[in-house]
Amino acid sequence: MIIYLFSFLVIVSIGITAFLNFNPTFGGKATKEEKEYYKQLGNYENGKFVNDSLTDMKMNLADTLSMAKDFFVGGKDRNPKGQISVEPIDWDLINSKKDSLTWLGHSAFLVSINNKKLLLDPMLGPMASPVSFAGSKRYEYNKDILDLIDKMPAIDGVFISHDHYDHLDYQSILKLDSKVSYFYVPLGVGSHLVRWGVQKGKIIELNWWEEMNFQGLTVALTPSRHFSGRGLFNSNSTLWGGWVILGKDTRLYTSGDGGYGPHFKEIGEKYGAFDITLIEGAQYDKRWADIHMTPEQSVQANIDVNGKNMMLMHWGAFSLAFHGWKEPIERASIEAEKTGINLIAPKIGETIPLGSEVYKSRTSWWEKDLSKAEESKKST
Repeated sequence: MIIYLFSFLVIVSIGITAFLNFNPTFGGKATKEEKEYYKQLGNYENGKFVNDSLTDMKMNLADTLSMAKDFFVGGKDRNPKGQISVEPIDWDLINSKKDSLTWLGHSAFLVSINNKKLLLDPMLGPMASPVSFAGSKRYEYNKDILDLIDKMPAIDGVFISHDHYDHLDYQSILKLDSKVSYFYVPLGVGSHLVRWGVQKGKIIELNWWEEMNFQGLTVALTPSRHFSGRGLFNSNSTLWGGWVILGKDTRLYTSGDGGYGPHFKEIGEKYGAFDITLIEGAQYDKRWADIHMTPEQSVQANIDVNGKNMMLMHWGAFSLAFHGWKEPIERASIEAEKTGINLIAPKIGETIPLGSEVYKSRTSWWEKDLSKAEESKKST
């Protein structure tokens, strides 16, 4: 009997290993030369990238059991009850020389600065998962969102914050590649793109605080408090971070994913003030408080980096935690009003001009209920 069990486990192990090695969705691996270079860096220890601040990502048995319970019986209003509001994209404004921003849901944006067309974390696939039969599905507002790529102009630069599936999507990269001049990524992430057929000469990898001139724009990778990995055995093998993009008329900061920490003030001191900040503030939970911010912390992060106008991101497309789908923007709206922060919240697909009075307008298209948001804040 034991030999049959052993044989079964061996077969399963071989199957899992083959799946991980041959399924391109999982991405690539750093070369030996790249790993030798990483060893010289201050944010790389024992074969893994590390955060500047102590970051607890361990869950005890009680956390695991409570999460299992929430998965099966909790999570009220995690998904929209119907189709959420989507705005037709203003391609005329995008193709003009004016600075603009278009939200594509979650952390995906199409941005125009200095007449350079940029994509931030362009996850446009249907599933935030390596497989089609399991994982978080995109909300039912646009099943054909990948087709937007066909309508996009030539993309000067794609900026990736880290390699998690809700930010770096295999299908999206395959469809985008021929339109993109350059991919800007944290250290190690380029290995995924190379495996997917992107020419190595189009990939620019940066470490935290490294910056360069990109066709008149100053771009820099900034720290965040998070982690990485696309497989079972490659946690933190690639770096993560946020991006600073400085143009003639628009100074933009996007935080990437991550928990609250002192790095925000450091970013503000070095690169602020920012005309617009895109800050993560959803998919939070007290069980992983070090790697995802609450909406209130996101507003404070905007204050720390000296953002003139803030947009909350990491919501509106996928439910990766157990809070209500619109709870993040409701809570952020309350906190922004308390602290005097100008929070903008365009609809998905809405194109807004940057550096204009459109910043002063905000519609509650998600039909927010502030009383419920206050109640939910107490439980986090």
